[in-house]
Parts: sequence; C-alpha cells; structure tokens
Amino acid sequence: MKPIDMAKEGAEVSEETEHMIEKNGGKEPESVMPGGDAKEMRAVVLTGFGGLNKLRVTKKAMPEPQEGEVKIRVKACGLNFLDLMVRQGNIDNPPKTPLIPGFECSGIVEAMGGNTKGFEIGDRVMAFVNYNAWAEVVCTPLEFVYKIPDEMTFPEAAAFPMNFVAAYMMLFEVANLHEGMSVLVHSAGGGVGQAVAQLCSTIPNVTVFGTASPFKHEAIKDSVTHLFDRNADYVQEVKKISPDGVDIVLDCLCGENTGKGLGLLKPLGTYILYGSSNMVTGETKSFFSFAKSWWQVEKVNPIKLYEENKVIAGFSLLNLLFKQGRSGLVKTVVQKLFSLYEQKKVKPVVDSLWAVEEVKEAMQRIHDRGNIGKLILDVEKSPIPLMANDSTETSEAGEEEEEHEGDNDNKERMPFIQ
Repeated sequence: MKPIDMAKEGAEVSEETEHMIEKNGGKEPESVMPGGDAKEMRAVVLTGFGGLNKLRVTKKAMPEPQEGEVKIRVKACGLNFLDLMVRQGNIDNPPKTPLIPGFECSGIVEAMGGNTKGFEIGDRVMAFVNYNAWAEVVCTPLEFVYKIPDEMTFPEAAAFPMNFVAAYMMLFEVANLHEGMSVLVHSAGGGVGQAVAQLCSTIPNVTVFGTASPFKHEAIKDSVTHLFDRNADYVQEVKKISPDGVDIVLDCLCGENTGKGLGLLKPLGTYILYGSSNMVTGETKSFFSFAKSWWQVEKVNPIKLYEENKVIAGFSLLNLLFKQGRSGLVKTVVQKLFSLYEQKKVKPVVDSLWAVEEVKEAMQRIHDRGNIGKLILDVEKSPIPLMANDSTETSEAGEEEEEHEGDNDNKERMPFIQ
C-alpha cells in the first residue's frame, strides 16, 4: 500500500484555505459607479499576488445586502497568517485579483436583505466573510453572523471567530479533549495558540506543551504548562516530562513536523494539521518552501497508523463554512464559546490595533512572527504619523503610489502596541 499522499489528496497547504466557495471567493464589490450619488467606502485592495506593495487603501462602491444577507458597518477586522498566504497567492486555487482580503470582522448591523429574521439594525455582531472583510462595510449571509455579548469589545469580537472557533473545534469536535489529557501546540504565542491554551484551562488536569520563539516566552509562560523554543529539539524535551508522549498534537506547520508529531502521540492520540505558516519564508511566494512541504507530508504510512492506533486529521474552518455547509455546527460552537467568555473563562488576546492605512506594517508584524495574540485592523483608528525615513506617498483617496519590491524593508512607524 502506498503512503498517504496528503499533499495531493488534500493539498491542505494553507491555514483554512481550500478555497472558498467559487461563487463568492474573491468576489470584489462593484467598482465605483459614475455619478455623484454613488456611496463609497474605504477598503484594502489586493491588486495582484506578491509583496506588500500589492496592497492599496482606496475607495470602492459600498455593497448592499442581497436576499438573506446582513450589511455590517465594520468596526474591526482580524488579521491571520492565512491573509499573508492569500496576498502571496500561496494557496490552492487562488481567486482572481483585484480583491478585498479578510475573512472576519465585527461591527454594527446597518441594513438587511430579505429573509434575515433574528437581526435588527443596530445589533452588535461579529461575522465570517468569504473575502471582502477589510472594508468599512461588508455584506455576508446571516448564517455567518453572530450577535456578540454586551461586554465584548469590537476588537475582541474581531479576534474571536477564526482563532477560538478553530481551536474549540479541533480540541473538542475532532480530538475529543477531556480531563487528564495532554496537548502539544505549535506557535503557542499566536492567536490560535493562545485560544488553545485558554480552552485547555477549562478542562481539569490538561497538560499543555507549547513551542514558540524565545522572545515570546516571558509573555506567554503562564498560559501553557511547558514551553519550548520553536527551533529546539522539543520532542526530547516533551519525552523527558511525559515519556509516553501526548494525546493531541496541533500542527500549523503544513506537515513539516508530521513524523515528529506522530512519533509523540500516545495510542489513540490525534494529530491535527490545520495550517502551513512555515511556507511563508519571504515577502513573496517561495516555490522551494511549497515543494519542501509537499515532500515532507507525503511520508505518512497508513499501515503504521493502524498498527500504532493513531489518528491523523486535517481541519479547515473556512472550508467547513463556505464549501461544506456546516454553519449550523459552527453556530452551536460560537454560542458555547460566548458562554465561556461571559463566565470569564476565555478572553481573546489582542496583540495590537492598526489603522486600515497601516495594513502593510501589520502584515509585516505577522510575517516576522512578532505578535502575541491577534492583530486587529481598527477601522476608526487614525494612522500613526509616518517617520521621516518613510517616503511612501498617499493620495487623497488613500491609494498609495507604486513601490519597488522590498522598499518597505527599512520603513518603520512609531510603535503603538496596545
């Protein structure tokens, strides 16, 4: 029997990428119509796949809700590693550009199409969006919209959907986490990693092993039981503490550590592949990293899986929502998470807030893996004034002039981490 060809069967080479229902994926709002009555909004537009210079902040025509859709005046948007991969075109079947990126946001209901019972104008909500989230206004089907608790802030709500829903479903729906189990999570300082740590703390006697860059250790050391350098031999360190291994491995590295992860699993343990952050090695798409990941994930042998009583699984939240029609299940999970939030058992970790015009700098922070928790685009935030060594010019419409690849390498803004 041939080994599992994960690279070709799933090509699950991106964090929730596989991508996304064709009729909506990458659909950009209509261009601004001629005439003075056209309603406009600011939006981040990806003009083509590549580096940071492919991003523009410009004016677009404001969308209006269709049947079954809710129109949201956006207050905050979430940034994810997936957004970097979309920008690079480093995903399976990427949509056509130009497009408005972004898959999650929070805001206030401004209007509704037909058959949108359950919502009223003025409701505070968070939502999944099949692209188009990084704008002042979005429209999305009501099954992807959720009223948020009164005490939840808009930045918290924008940090909630992708990270906490994915973490909850992997732990409880896929891996059946229960008392006394152990979990290994990579990128423990990121948004998903911090959500995993918080959710594990809601179950008695769960041991959490985490890997992260050394400079994050001080900030996150209290959120996990045992913390290791992401570049160290964590396998041996885990086995010193737990010779039998762990019950669950959550891998966002596109199979780079598949062999190690499976080797650490106890019998009946579950290894879950949910991302591919290791494929982003530079500002633009790396075919070497892509090929390397394909080669490594092909080395899983199904015979060993059943001989050793181990489970290997993949998880893509956006596919589950937009391609596989499981919005009802996700809504149930969201309500459970809101209950945990109201009980003060979980709380999104917001790394920093960025103005829409600062999207390039925000993306660079994710690329550098400098964030602890979630980065948020705050639609109402004013950009920090550019430093003298940043010569980027911005037009009145918010559209930046073309820059050469790599021009941003030495540009900085004043720090404003929250």
